[in-house]
Amino acid sequence: MSIFQPAAWNDGEKAIHKRTHGQFDRDNPTTPFLTPRAAQQIQRYQLMAIGTLDENDRPWCTVWGSGQPPMAQPIGQSIIGIRTNVDATFDPVTEAIWKGKTDGEVLRLEGDGKMMAGLSIQLEERGRVKLAGKIIAGALNADTSPPDQTKYRGNLPTGQSGEVQLVVKIDQSLGNCPKYLNRKRISSVRPNPRLVSSSPRLTQEAIDLIHRADLFFVASAHRHEDMDVNHRGGPQGFMRTHQPDNPDEGTIIIWPEYSGNNLYQTLGNLETTPRAGLVIPDFETGDVLYVTGNTETLVGADASAVMAKSKLAVRLKVTEARLVQEGLPFRGTLMKDASEGRSPYNPRVRYLTSEQTDGTAPVPGEESRVTAQLVGKWRLTPTITRYRFALAEPTVFGPWKPGQYVAMDFTDELDMGYSHMRDDDPTSLNDDFIRSFTVSSAPNSLGEHGEEFEITVRKVGSVTRWLEWQRPGRCEVGVRGFGGEFAFAQGQAQDRGGDGSFKKTGFVAAGIGITPLLGQMGAGTGASGLDLTRLKVWWSVGILDIGLALDILTRYPDLAPVLTIYLTGDGDGDAGLVADQDKQEERTKLHKLIDTGVTIERRRMQPTDLTGSQDDVDRWYLCTAPAMRKVVQDWMPGKTIVYETFDY
Repeated sequence: MSIFQPAAWNDGEKAIHKRTHGQFDRDNPTTPFLTPRAAQQIQRYQLMAIGTLDENDRPWCTVWGSGQPPMAQPIGQSIIGIRTNVDATFDPVTEAIWKGKTDGEVLRLEGDGKMMAGLSIQLEERGRVKLAGKIIAGALNADTSPPDQTKYRGNLPTGQSGEVQLVVKIDQSLGNCPKYLNRKRISSVRPNPRLVSSSPRLTQEAIDLIHRADLFFVASAHRHEDMDVNHRGGPQGFMRTHQPDNPDEGTIIIWPEYSGNNLYQTLGNLETTPRAGLVIPDFETGDVLYVTGNTETLVGADASAVMAKSKLAVRLKVTEARLVQEGLPFRGTLMKDASEGRSPYNPRVRYLTSEQTDGTAPVPGEESRVTAQLVGKWRLTPTITRYRFALAEPTVFGPWKPGQYVAMDFTDELDMGYSHMRDDDPTSLNDDFIRSFTVSSAPNSLGEHGEEFEITVRKVGSVTRWLEWQRPGRCEVGVRGFGGEFAFAQGQAQDRGGDGSFKKTGFVAAGIGITPLLGQMGAGTGASGLDLTRLKVWWSVGILDIGLALDILTRYPDLAPVLTIYLTGDGDGDAGLVADQDKQEERTKLHKLIDTGVTIERRRMQPTDLTGSQDDVDRWYLCTAPAMRKVVQDWMPGKTIVYETFDY
């Protein structure tokens, strides 16, 4: 057993713990040597991110890898050797170490060596280990054979692949948690580098790569004393970008800091030395973006003012960048398992406030000013329930508009506070418990003073599961406000055709996506806030949701002539339902639905169902899941379609 004195926390780590009100009552778990477990891990792991400083003390980061470990292995007491293929020309870390010397001559670093940090990582099993130390020797041997010109895009500067060998003295190691790592299989590929762009104001191609990324690596330094390399992962799009108005300024990259191990080693470095180097790999193409820049750590209200629903974020202004085509020595493919390889801890994408205006976004420490009490509840299908709420103070927001959503705050009921891991409910670690539901009742149609509203909700997560157990009169939740603009604009007088008639508004919905229409219907059966003679609705409904369709047509029978229901799922006809004794309730509901006079097709929606009405419809609206939305848009190229999503 090795016994050692825990390292002191540096002043940057102490500062960020104070800013974030973190608990600082434990020892630093970093060991001052390469532990046996870390030594065993790096021999099996396929990738290693490496960070170092250039001659101007700017941090840079790269990622090397091989589909055939070991890429790195112990060669002495706390000494490792690294050997792998690299981009020998444009990789900023190879440049910072070898300064263009690519002839294979062994370079011995002066003094204690060159400061570095690393992150050895195995994406297939979501394992990683952090390293830091000094590079004491190494060689870079560039491949002199001509590059493969057939894969290059345009007339771009070409580079060379090469092989590096490094000897590194490790004086810090730390095993890390596996959160936010999306599982990938790694294979080896010879780099075929070409410099696409090098401007600090990133090109659209570089920005697109950032928005596709689900993982990047960040290098930081604590003055000239210490370095750290870490990963940041999440769903695609979790990194956001902003282009300053001044075209001479570098692009700004912002990312949220998700709940982690509460050590804040990267953020601690950024407190004292606010500079970082990022490497953002495209695992599929092998393209890679390197950036270095100045950082600002945003905490609390400062974070939420920049990135909606975030309490902690980092903003980096790029001072230098390199976008390299096929610069990586590996490729990665997302593993196809039950969870599609994606980390169960990934939260939803947090957008910049400049990208999405969201007046209902929470400010840390701010409590909801208005509450609503549950006053009614009706189960419509096995997974869909209609809830009626009454606002305690209806005048705060004023009357909401048809087609809007309500943002409700369930924090007080469901937020359990900080936790490092939560395997029983992983995504709750970064869940703000604020949900948006389309209002499925018309404004001023319910309650004595119009203070009541309804939402029609499918059970899909922790909030809706909790709602299912609540009883009218005994449930009160916060309300952040009403928002959204999804009201159907029907034709005005100037929109009349040559024969004096109006064209129609077309609405395509799937499942619970019918709710924006309900919020635009008038109060009471048979009354409508819409001109139904100028409306056509195509609605795809699963057989198990037939109770929702029956409920809607019972409440709004005037919808029947303008609505076509595409009923999908169990059985291809009524006989299929009769034969299944477990579906007797659905069979009864189906016959009642037929009695409403609505048109029912026992099949999936087809392109001709919509394209045949293109001349008759001038405004199209769509509310479906993203996959179906894309299909419908492909059916009608060139058509402007206003869409809403219930993927809140």
